[in-house]
Amino acid sequence: IFHLRSTVLLLHSFPPFSAMSYAIQTNLTVDQQYQGLLERAMISTVTTLSCCVFLCINGTMLFTLRSKLVFCETSRYILLCNLLFADTVQLVQSQVLYLLAAYHIKLTYLVCGVLIMLATLTNVISPLTLVVMSLERYVAVCYPLRHATIITIRNTGLAICVVWTFSSLNVLVRIVLLLFFLFENLQSLQMNDFCSNLALLLGSLSDLYDKAYTCFLFISATVAITSSYIGVLVAARSASTDKASARKTRSTLLLHLVQLGLSLSSALFNPILISLSRIVTRIVFMRIYNVFYVCVIMFPRCLSSLIYGLRDQTIRPVLMYHMCCGLKLLRRS
Repeated sequence: IFHLRSTVLLLHSFPPFSAMSYAIQTNLTVDQQYQGLLERAMISTVTTLSCCVFLCINGTMLFTLRSKLVFCETSRYILLCNLLFADTVQLVQSQVLYLLAAYHIKLTYLVCGVLIMLATLTNVISPLTLVVMSLERYVAVCYPLRHATIITIRNTGLAICVVWTFSSLNVLVRIVLLLFFLFENLQSLQMNDFCSNLALLLGSLSDLYDKAYTCFLFISATVAITSSYIGVLVAARSASTDKASARKTRSTLLLHLVQLGLSLSSALFNPILISLSRIVTRIVFMRIYNVFYVCVIMFPRCLSSLIYGLRDQTIRPVLMYHMCCGLKLLRRS
């Protein structure tokens, strides 16, 4: 009887087992939330710093292309400036969406639609500009005597206008497809998920158009750049062709194919992530997402600056001068 009473008193002196387990689970949940928030803060800081570095490189490159008259009067540098501008806008927009998703900030369909349509516009401009740049290099090697009459400043500006018009038509079609969706079926215009391109593929028609347009764009761009490369390769065997220029042009066209492949990988970014989300845990998925984001989304937007800034003999000294200007000023002071 004494032992029974002692046991009852001991049980009454401690909280029930269910309460203790609830407290332990609550503490674990709080710790996991804290660790998740801390990890998100650290990763978002790293990606933001990387984005700032890439933006500085692109910004310096854009300033370099506008600093001398030779860059403003040469067609390939004008096309490069258009490509860099589109990549820079895409980089800023991608980082904004990344930070909104990282900190669980949900937007309305209207605000998200504006951001996504801007991203769609600039994302299409990049591969189309690469096609025009490849054709310009093809004409320079295969038709050197007619290059000055075909690739003029006026024709270059016209080509850029066609690129922007074609991209704008794609955005217009997407807006029309969104208008066909019955938004009154939604309980609220506030999005239930984070803002992304997939979140705005409302309806099967919109999804079908997105896949068809992406396939058409990148197949056409690949065929155009590959044909230019083959044309340059054939012209290089001719005795009248400048061998050094043809060899450099082949390297440039191959780099354009690499850039196009990276752009295609960014288009396949969301389907790959959807497949991964079904086979890995959420923590592993978020870590893979961050690696993919830096390698597939951010780095290709800075690749053009690195390629032309290091390879082009005309751009490189001017770019190095602007990049090192701050260090020189510090040394003098």
